[in-house]
Amino acid sequence: MPEPTTERDRIIDAAYRCLQETDGATVSVADILAVAGLGTRAFYRHFGSKDDLVLAMFRRDSERVIAELESAAAAAASPAEALRGYVSGMMRLVSDRRRMRRVLVMTSDEARRARGYGAELRRSQATQEATVARILAQGRDDGTFPLVRDARADARSIRAAVGQAFDEQVAGMAPVTADEAAEEVADFVLRAIGYSASPAADVLYSDAFDT
Repeated sequence: MPEPTTERDRIIDAAYRCLQETDGATVSVADILAVAGLGTRAFYRHFGSKDDLVLAMFRRDSERVIAELESAAAAAASPAEALRGYVSGMMRLVSDRRRMRRVLVMTSDEARRARGYGAELRRSQATQEATVARILAQGRDDGTFPLVRDARADARSIRAAVGQAFDEQVAGMAPVTADEAAEEVADFVLRAIGYSASPAADVLYSDAFDT
């Protein structure tokens, strides 16, 4: 059976609903609590301020995304498949309508104004980069990615390329769909690190990723 919804979850879910309804415009704690059906005392049992609530929302979504990316990478049959999975996994956040609505909330002006938002964003990006760096290191070591020299530096560049495509989708300025952008970015990245499909590149990867 599913676990009962906690007060904290009710407040977070209510905040999402409020921000979605206002297209990310400012909402008050009172508005959120009215939707949650809770009082001020319940709010301050879990959050010190509205900024704390926004950061908790960002952190919860970020951790879920990272867990999905890590799981996909661990299950991938090769470093190339794992890297494609990272790119497609990130772009899926803006191709799925339900998830895109959450992305718009968490990239809205209201969210970005929260004290500590920048630090949470950087922490999420650093975690993504660490995941990509592990994929690149495995590919470098087994010969799949012969042009990788510094896995961490290359991971930052790849994360930035994906981030650019992601931001274009969020802003509604992308010349292609999210799925097409994922293919374009993945193909570009794989060429840049020297990947060429071959039987030798089709290695057993999941065990190596877990080490």
